Amino acid sequence: MDTSEIIKKVRRIEIKTKGLSNHLFAGEYQTTFKGRGMSFSEVREYQYGDDIRSIDWNVTARFNTPFVKVFEEERELTVMMLIDVSQSDYFGTQVQFKNEMMTEIAAVLSFSAIHNDDKVGVIFFSDKIEKYIPPKKGRQHILRIIRELIDFKPESSGTDIALALRYFTNIAKKRAITFLMSDFIAEDYEKALRIASKKHDLIGINIYDKREEELPPVGLMRVRDAESNKIMWVDTANKKSRDLYKNWFIEKSNVMQKAFIKSGADLISIRTDQSYTTALINFFRNRGKRS
Repeated sequence: MDTSEIIKKVRRIEIKTKGLSNHLFAGEYQTTFKGRGMSFSEVREYQYGDDIRSIDWNVTARFNTPFVKVFEEERELTVMMLIDVSQSDYFGTQVQFKNEMMTEIAAVLSFSAIHNDDKVGVIFFSDKIEKYIPPKKGRQHILRIIRELIDFKPESSGTDIALALRYFTNIAKKRAITFLMSDFIAEDYEKALRIASKKHDLIGINIYDKREEELPPVGLMRVRDAESNKIMWVDTANKKSRDLYKNWFIEKSNVMQKAFIKSGADLISIRTDQSYTTALINFFRNRGKRS
């Protein structure tokens, strides 16, 4: 993809996702992810109705008239996105590829964050840490992230979620809102997920395709494992073959769900032919009611 194509695609994604963010997600985002607490702002003279517990007795004694402390919410947060760029995400049989949906979701979340003056950072991972973009504010920073998502070429093809979580836990010194985006075709990440979710507000976003859930009965099919490059033939007319495939997907989903439940982290699952807008809005609203 040449530079002009990348710029056009970035612009299209910006127009679509920024509009969604401004009109649909901005309020929900702020309600869902509150600031770190209250910080001291100033003192002012006592007014009728003020809480007497907020009186600053030192200043009151100095001026011989009551003064109160004024606090404001520490609104600024850090949003980190851990994005799976392994080869299995370059797959889709319905509306779009999994990595394309991840790009749009990342853009929506990023614009929602900067709308609230929060910082955004990204870690791209496969079975290695491919790229780290430190958290910053501003539209140009978000556009850089979108450009990277569109044109990034990973060096490796596998997936190691535990590695990405350990790396993030080591570099992130302050608590962050963390979105882990992947198809979760990986193993042995429960411990790393549990450790990360104790330190950070962690939300998993599972992106999957309809044909990963169930194979159609179309006869002999040549398939390739995107991460290992292994090629095999599958007789999809055989019900036993289709059932084995379906059971693999169910088992993978169960492992993922149990890992998130045990860690206390949230999980959103979105299929590539479904609306991520609806899924995110429902998550924000439900999460806002709990907080």
